[in-house]
Amino acid sequence: MPVSTHAHNKPMIMRFVIYGALGCLMEVLWTGLCSLKSKNFKLSSTTSLWMFFIYGMVAFLEPVFRLMAPMPVLLRGLTYAACIFAGEFITGSLLKRIQVCPWDYSGAKYHVKGLVRWDYLPAWIAAGLVFEWVYWWIV
Repeated sequence: MPVSTHAHNKPMIMRFVIYGALGCLMEVLWTGLCSLKSKNFKLSSTTSLWMFFIYGMVAFLEPVFRLMAPMPVLLRGLTYAACIFAGEFITGSLLKRIQVCPWDYSGAKYHVKGLVRWDYLPAWIAAGLVFEWVYWWIV
């Protein structure tokens, strides 16, 4: 992975929009595929406009992408997943306070306060690595 020493090609707001849109797309794909569990062959998906802003905050992880570049892929993925878990917990807690949190994992076996699911670790590792790849593509 190249370590960029030049300025970003795209302004921060544009990168925020790219990450927000990509995150929403990944969420639509994820929820659509998960709908197969309930035999929903329409592959219905759900998301919330709040998620665009939450995924957009990946732009603030860009220094982590640069710092982690020389590290092994599993370590990078676990680091990104930890950051995503923290972001999910914090934003979920804030949105829950005003009763607009779009997710509730309370019914899941491995959850923390209904805001984070430990069994989603592999998905968050993959998502973090996708965001990292997009970062290197847009700088």
